[in-house]
Amino acid sequence: MSTPASRHHKRPRGEGQWALGYREPLNKNEESKKNDDGLNVRQRIIDIYAKRGFDSIDPADLRGRMRWYGLYTQRKPGIDGGKTAILDPEELDDRYFMMRVRIDGGQLDVRQLRVIADISDEYARGTADITDRQNVQLHWVEIESVPDIWERLEAVGLSTTEACGDTPRVIIGCPVAGIDAEEVIDASARIRELNEKFIGNPAYSNLPRKFKTALSGCTAHCTVHEINDVAFVGVVNDQGEKGFDLWVGGGLSTNPMLAKRLGVFIAPERVADVYAGVIGIFRDYGYRRLRHRARLKFLVNDWGAEKFREVLESEYVKEPLPDGPAPELPRANRRDHVGVFPQHDGNFYVGFAPRVGRLDGAKLRLIADLAERHGSDRIRTTVEQKMVILDIAPDRVDSLVAELEANDLKVNPSTFRRQTMACTGIEYCKLAIVETKASASRLIDELERRLPTFDEPLTINVNGCPNSCARIQTADIGLKGQLVMDADGNQVEGYQIHLGGSLGVSSGFGRKVRGLKTTAKGLPDYVERVVTHFDEQKKEGETFADWVQRADEADLK
Repeated sequence: MSTPASRHHKRPRGEGQWALGYREPLNKNEESKKNDDGLNVRQRIIDIYAKRGFDSIDPADLRGRMRWYGLYTQRKPGIDGGKTAILDPEELDDRYFMMRVRIDGGQLDVRQLRVIADISDEYARGTADITDRQNVQLHWVEIESVPDIWERLEAVGLSTTEACGDTPRVIIGCPVAGIDAEEVIDASARIRELNEKFIGNPAYSNLPRKFKTALSGCTAHCTVHEINDVAFVGVVNDQGEKGFDLWVGGGLSTNPMLAKRLGVFIAPERVADVYAGVIGIFRDYGYRRLRHRARLKFLVNDWGAEKFREVLESEYVKEPLPDGPAPELPRANRRDHVGVFPQHDGNFYVGFAPRVGRLDGAKLRLIADLAERHGSDRIRTTVEQKMVILDIAPDRVDSLVAELEANDLKVNPSTFRRQTMACTGIEYCKLAIVETKASASRLIDELERRLPTFDEPLTINVNGCPNSCARIQTADIGLKGQLVMDADGNQVEGYQIHLGGSLGVSSGFGRKVRGLKTTAKGLPDYVERVVTHFDEQKKEGETFADWVQRADEADLK
């Protein structure tokens, strides 16, 4: 006989998966999204907030839905890193916004770059950072300016739609797609198709968390497919047909996981269908109870590749997908496009390294002018915070290189300039604990001065908090910002150090040596010391990551 208690016993709420019938919101974020789709905030910004000012913004829009259009409040100046986790969001909020312009596939033309430069100068105090997902981030944007910025961006085919939020964010692609003499397949048309079908589509605008996509046929694997939610990687099957290998469930942050291959071959014309299936699984089966477990990687990790493929085929694509080959190993030991390289049409592309992705309106305009003056209308951003100018005739390469170099846009950079990345840091980010951009820039200068002949590949990724926007776990030297004690017992900015992370031939996350930390001030000394040990001890052909695995702990400290 049932008791009153058992009659009223609720069934377990599970992980809040829609496909299992759990539609009631289990946290504030889910409640906010159910109350109103993030895409609807656009009209309120235009009609109300831009006209009435910052104080008129509904808090649920300010710290939630505005992200659907690439807008975050930036950090109020003067709040130290020790307060990051203590203060309420409204105490950290400044009255200005970071605005992220999405640049799918990193593809820009001269006119678009000039518009971003003008917006930077007029509305963003000259700021412009190239991110490690090919976007441009502007700062100091006031809500009153947003409608005009949108109008100007959209007039040249750019947008901030779903640049942030629980949405399909920017689709990253190879910056030299379509012109690289060695590429497996040009994915440009597929990137455009996904953008047109899925971005701003209400069917996919309420995902459990952000959703990151890579789509590329690059033989250097420059889009780091191993750490995206979904990645299509160019392959050629046994019949000689070009298509894509499918990977799902990669991601870093505080629980890093590498993506899993599903072992299927995706013909180019099937990419959109399969993408709809993967993002649909995430929407319907993704975990919505706890934010920190809401990324696709947790579902893939629990299900395994076999079950994920089975659900994709049976419930979403509605037919079996053919088996396919794994991608070839990356052809380059540096997965970027910095330097001068031949295109398949006889012209050249020129890749260059701004300092840790930091530019400004004037520099963006200069890059547009240099490209145009040297006969190019195509500029690209990369996932390493770098840029590339395409379509340079052979007799104009030297002139372009000389002008870029003269403006501190290095085409032939040191290893340290070429392979150091930094996230936004405490200067603007409300999650950050330490400063990053200036520290990374000083580090480059010091290492170039102290180790002028060192030229081995070496990635140094600097992050202001544990969230790994700058991919610390997959860097040779990954630096996670935190407060540490200096020699005098004072709490100062510093970093926990991860060593020997890598993607590609032997993908893996960095080794954490117990207690291995450095102050920001002591960072150049530490990196000089560990790089010198590597240089002295490395065997023929040995990478830094390989050496770290066998090195004595004393040589890593």
